[in-house]
Amino acid sequence: MRVELLWWEGCSSFPETIAEVREALSEEGVDPDGLELREVETDEEAARERFPGSPTIRIDGEDVLPPAEDEPYALTCRVYRLRDGRFSPTPDPADVRAAIRRAKEKQ
Repeated sequence: MRVELLWWEGCSSFPETIAEVREALSEEGVDPDGLELREVETDEEAARERFPGSPTIRIDGEDVLPPAEDEPYALTCRVYRLRDGRFSPTPDPADVRAAIRRAKEKQ
């Protein structure tokens, strides 16, 4: 399983997201040290990487919470909706764990 966290330094939420993803990986029995950190530095790179904002978490190439089809790719801060309806700069940890479980089932 390949787990990537793509981030942009303009958003301050990526350290918190790193910790949350590593915790979710550990809880699901996956080595948290396998998390790949990838900084996105230009709008050109954002377009090439299909990066909808920071932070973006991908498991085996799939976004854990895919953005809307018309969402632009750019250096921006991403906003997530938590399961309780609130907005957050980080994804709901339950959604991350669910994505990890789905990826494990495919293996």
